[in-house]
Amino acid sequence: MTTTTEAPGGPVKSAAPAPRTGLLTRVRRSYDRHWYGWAMVLPVVIVMAVLVLYPLCRGFYLSLTNATEANVAKDIGVNHVPATYHLVGLDNYWHVLSGADGDFYPRLIWTIVWTVSCGVFQFAFALVLANMLNRKMRFRLFYRMALILPWAVPGFIGIFAWRLMLNTQYGVLNEMLTHLGLPAQDWLGSPLNQKIAVILVNVWLGVPFQMVALLGGMQSIPAELHEAAEMDGASPWQRFLNVTLPGLRPVSSTVILISSIWTFNMFAVIYLLIGQNTTGETDILVTYAFNKAFTGVSDYSGAATYGIIILLILLVFSTFYRRRELKAEKS
Repeated sequence: MTTTTEAPGGPVKSAAPAPRTGLLTRVRRSYDRHWYGWAMVLPVVIVMAVLVLYPLCRGFYLSLTNATEANVAKDIGVNHVPATYHLVGLDNYWHVLSGADGDFYPRLIWTIVWTVSCGVFQFAFALVLANMLNRKMRFRLFYRMALILPWAVPGFIGIFAWRLMLNTQYGVLNEMLTHLGLPAQDWLGSPLNQKIAVILVNVWLGVPFQMVALLGGMQSIPAELHEAAEMDGASPWQRFLNVTLPGLRPVSSTVILISSIWTFNMFAVIYLLIGQNTTGETDILVTYAFNKAFTGVSDYSGAATYGIIILLILLVFSTFYRRRELKAEKS
């Protein structure tokens, strides 16, 4: 269709705007032009859908039901018992968030304390070690390899090694304490000592990652900035505060975010280090959800509810944290 407009030299025909193409047409054209890209991405999409999307959707569905070990479908010999659970809407979420179960908020408080404590110690030790390794020193390569070792060793091996060192009768730490004239501690027995032990082990596991990231950030800071600050009479501490820390902001913000998410969901340290000796006070949200699903009469709906709540907490935290960092970068 064309439209005619009057002009000094006579009528001028102008083409009408092309009709808008639908989403399916645009996708088809994109596939025709970039089929190889779609072919490369497809296996990843399938794997993510099977390993992430389906379990997430299944967990959300179970959180809306009253599914337990007693009413899910099961096979007893040659007999098949059908599922008898049904939808209950948001009752599980209300039961948890209202504090009716009596376990969510104590576990949430300890999870926050655990995450903040591990994060502060990890970042502090990693920053100190990265600053030391960023200087010229003898055997620097050896020190780097030794400090990265906890990151290279499989996590369960390191945790079991710490479990042996924290043993009440034969552990290395108690041997050191007794040689110093101090009483031996039941590291894996009392609730307070259990909390100290899991924080200690998790800090040991998390420092290498942060140290490597911060060391790379320090080496990316132009040396001219340090030289200019030194020529202006700034002390080493002033150069660290006014040059190094601001230069590490892009790296440190990402490291803190990733480490916080990892620590918030750190299942292996608490479960493998404490085992069945836990009094329940050292359980964070993820270990408590695991116990609900696989201890005693399995409460699948309750465990799924905890899982979705954990996901929402981390999504909210990540969103606000990134927005805050973006505002700080712009200001």
